[in-house]
Amino acid sequence: MKKEKIVLAYSGGLDTSIVIPWLKENYDSEIIAVCVDVGQQEDWEAVEKKALASGAGKFYCPHVADEFASDFIYPAVSAHAKYQGTYLLGTALARPLIAKKLVEIAHQEGASAICHGCTGKGNDQVRFEMGIAAFDAEMKVIAPWREWDIKSREDALEYAAEKGVPVTSTKEKIYSEDENLMHVSHEGGYIESPGNAVNYETFLQLINPLENTLDKAETVSVTFENGRATAVNDIPLEPAEVVEMLNRIGGVHGVGMLDWIEDRTIGMKSRGVYENPGAAILMAAHERLESLTLTKETIKLKHTLSMEFADLVYRGQWYSQAVQSILRFVEHTQQYVNGEVQLKLYKGNLLPQSVTSPNALFDEDVSGFGEDDLFDHHDAEGYINVATLATKIQQKKGMFQHGHTVGRPVPGYNI
Repeated sequence: MKKEKIVLAYSGGLDTSIVIPWLKENYDSEIIAVCVDVGQQEDWEAVEKKALASGAGKFYCPHVADEFASDFIYPAVSAHAKYQGTYLLGTALARPLIAKKLVEIAHQEGASAICHGCTGKGNDQVRFEMGIAAFDAEMKVIAPWREWDIKSREDALEYAAEKGVPVTSTKEKIYSEDENLMHVSHEGGYIESPGNAVNYETFLQLINPLENTLDKAETVSVTFENGRATAVNDIPLEPAEVVEMLNRIGGVHGVGMLDWIEDRTIGMKSRGVYENPGAAILMAAHERLESLTLTKETIKLKHTLSMEFADLVYRGQWYSQAVQSILRFVEHTQQYVNGEVQLKLYKGNLLPQSVTSPNALFDEDVSGFGEDDLFDHHDAEGYINVATLATKIQQKKGMFQHGHTVGRPVPGYNI
């Protein structure tokens, strides 16, 4: 009887390395390891060799960094997507694309299930399974961390040793790391406790710790067309090349590092360290250009939607109706976001230098203190009379109570 096939989301790290022998023992199926290249730096021949040596029957490695940059990173930058106003969503943006590729290969191979190595406490289990469901609602999903007796990464190391599976993690360096074109994330081990002051030099990959950054500032320019970065320092580049170049430039100056305590999808708090040099520069430059080219009302609406958008993406909802609808709105606004932004990079800081655009809404004559054809200083008097009308009525009715000290109860309220 022909064995069933299981497609495994494979990274070559500790968790997915031990999944292969476990699947063979518990499901008696052919394992097809799929490592999706979303821009991480890997020796792909070594990854394939390791997967096959661990027991996989076949290995796939679709290279989709260009698609990741163009169809996921760039829209997120245009939407100013920052989860809880802080995290740039490097992992959350890559998962839906990886899920898409897993389903494509599962269909190609006639596989009956897709397996991932996400823990039962993490966000990625939700993101992978939401993405898989968006392309095949009937596909079976296997999540070993929700089934096996392994309870910790220490247990996983012991299982790897028992099965003879080579891994780079040790009990001393037991961090969980995720890398793609947009970022590198670090969690677990000594990083896990918010009370620990960690030595960034021991694990940062893209970014220089501040102590090792240059003592000389560098100015970088980013050119945008319809909200999409098309050149860095006047060099025309494709989206993936833009992110790669800005990663290098920003990393030298310590730009784009985040040590943060976040609220995971399933309710717990966790600490992670994220490296996002290129994305941080792109986001800052794009925001600067929008401040010049979009109206106050558009910026306000975009800001409100960006918060909801980031929360949805964090929770794995990339393919949802809500996310795709927000992206259509964002795309419409980007027709005006054209121009060049210059930022100065120094010791982890991004300092604005200049911004120019053919769609600039700044008018020097109108914004200056001199006379112009569009605005008369006397016009402000009527505006102020209208704007202060409600305040004046409240004051006449004795509705304002003055002189309260911060921290004291407000009269009439029980606190």
